[in-house]
Amino acid sequence: MLNIADLVVQIDQKTVIDHLNLEIKSGDLVVLMGPNGSGKSSLALALMGHPDYELVFGKIIFNGQDITIMLQHERAKLGLFLAFQNPRAIPGLSVFDFLKTIYENYTGNLISVPELESLIYQNLELVGLNKNFINRDVNTGFSGGESKRFEILQLLLLKPKLAIIDEIDSGLDLDALKQIAQALNVCHQAGMTILLITHYRRILNYLQPKKIEIVQAGKINKTGGLELIEMIENNGYEKLI
Repeated sequence: MLNIADLVVQIDQKTVIDHLNLEIKSGDLVVLMGPNGSGKSSLALALMGHPDYELVFGKIIFNGQDITIMLQHERAKLGLFLAFQNPRAIPGLSVFDFLKTIYENYTGNLISVPELESLIYQNLELVGLNKNFINRDVNTGFSGGESKRFEILQLLLLKPKLAIIDEIDSGLDLDALKQIAQALNVCHQAGMTILLITHYRRILNYLQPKKIEIVQAGKINKTGGLELIEMIENNGYEKLI
């Protein structure tokens, strides 16, 4: 599904990803952890083609295609999705109009208002949002929990092949955490491949991933299972790595 080979990424001439290698198979749920500043979010943005992140070496292969120099919208149409840690507000653009635009551009198919409403309403309850939510402006006046729920709503609507989830659990109360974890489990059980970036064990208790990758200084330094969480909590990252 995803093969990252010897990837080097810079931002403002500073190396943030340093010869990183990672393979994710179709249907995997892989967790990326590491100390602050280790390169986790930088990797997510680089995979999605953020223009500030310069890929200076290595390759990114997705579903057998080299996407290393592809533009963001080209990667998205291939089935790559990024749930942002801090999504931006777009005043004046309603949630419904935003979802209609991204759905039609992603699928290449026009959809009627009643059809889209039906699709959205099927998933609103799963992420803990009410029907009036679709009339609000995108991320304008949203609480942190609402912004995170909205990211997962987009994921449920688009059903990408690979979802990169960047710290979706930060700042969530327990109820919101459970609902988002439940939605991610639904996606994974339906066959979606997920790369989840997190600092915390809480969401992993609901997802039970089998593969955890530890990043430090822009590299994958250790791979394992849930046993790594105990080691991190007891000894920190330095002794682990």
